[in-house]
Amino acid sequence: MKNTPDEWTKGIQISINEYAKNSESKILLFNSSGEIILHSELDSKTSGLVDFKADKRFLSQYRQDPTCVYTDMNGLYATNVMTIGQHFTGNGPKYLVVAIESQTSKNGYTSNIMEIFIISAVIVLVISTVIIYFTTIRMVAPIKEMAAAAKKIGRGDFDIQLPEYSESEFNDLASAFNEMAASLKSYDTMRNSFIANVSHELRTPMTSIGGFVDGMLDKTIPPEEQEHYLKIISSEVHRLTRLVRSMLNLAKIEAGELKPNFTSFSVLDPIVDTLVTFEKRLEEKQIEIRGLDTDKIYRLWADNDLIHQVIYNLLENAIKFVDKGGYISFHFEEVGYLTVIYIRNSGEGLSQEELSLVFDRFYKTDKSRGMDATGVGLGLNIVRSIIKLHGGKIQVRSVLGEYTEFMFSLPNKDIS
Repeated sequence: MKNTPDEWTKGIQISINEYAKNSESKILLFNSSGEIILHSELDSKTSGLVDFKADKRFLSQYRQDPTCVYTDMNGLYATNVMTIGQHFTGNGPKYLVVAIESQTSKNGYTSNIMEIFIISAVIVLVISTVIIYFTTIRMVAPIKEMAAAAKKIGRGDFDIQLPEYSESEFNDLASAFNEMAASLKSYDTMRNSFIANVSHELRTPMTSIGGFVDGMLDKTIPPEEQEHYLKIISSEVHRLTRLVRSMLNLAKIEAGELKPNFTSFSVLDPIVDTLVTFEKRLEEKQIEIRGLDTDKIYRLWADNDLIHQVIYNLLENAIKFVDKGGYISFHFEEVGYLTVIYIRNSGEGLSQEELSLVFDRFYKTDKSRGMDATGVGLGLNIVRSIIKLHGGKIQVRSVLGEYTEFMFSLPNKDIS
């Protein structure tokens, strides 16, 4: 049994109302003339749609496929609303079905979006806060450890060592910190050793001087022996003077206050002058001087006075350790802008352990302590400092039972 047109229209109306309810929208069915022939249930706000007449411009906005259009329905709405429409053909006639978004649906959708956004924001904020908290703790822990280590170093505890860290930046900083602590420990040890050595070197002659003076004052030393002890006192005073002068020179070099007065001169000048100074001691030990009969003139670009002190200290050391009837030899080479000087003395030589310590402050070998009680152990340290001040280098080598040789380089021309 076929449905009558009224029954068909009623069935379509029910379907439209059902679809509109489920989608929370208003549904309009237009004929080809733009008149509304069916619509879903309308409220007071949308009742004006019954009289809505769609013009060609409105109808042309929609196509055979579902089309989304924002429109105010020819002024029926205060603002544009979202509509979705589609043209279709039904048994010949053409129709247009349009669904209009309801404000309730829009508000609900917006509310849902806002609710999701707020919940997501809270969750992200909480997670971020937790991550930042633990990350900060992990990052701050090494800094706190370094701060505690720095305080210990400030109190004089240089044995502190920081561990390795997983982060390369902290690990690099910890390595630098450990190197600094090791350097400070080394400097502290050197400082304590320096103070102890200076105290010893000052106390020994001062004790001798005080004892001899007291002996002369209380008549313990008879008048006929006083000249002998006055000579000893004079020798100790000279020793103190050399010690103070050497320490002042070292202090000036390390503070950068000692500036070389560069001039050009023959390397033989300070050597010959120094050998004349030691003439008596050379004759006493019957020492042979070798290597000064060279025809070539080797020049230096250096401070004449400072190099004279270098030669003096090295020759004094060589004369002290050369065997009786032995030799002191000189050899010279030019290597580019440098002149290399070799000073060798025959004798017992030095052990490997002694070779590594000869340039240290106040270092004196056992042989040196027995052979020269007036030395203070600063001569070779000053030599190295002066040569470094000129941009040169000094080395020492030795063969036990044969010789000891110092070799050092100095500029032979101005290269600045």
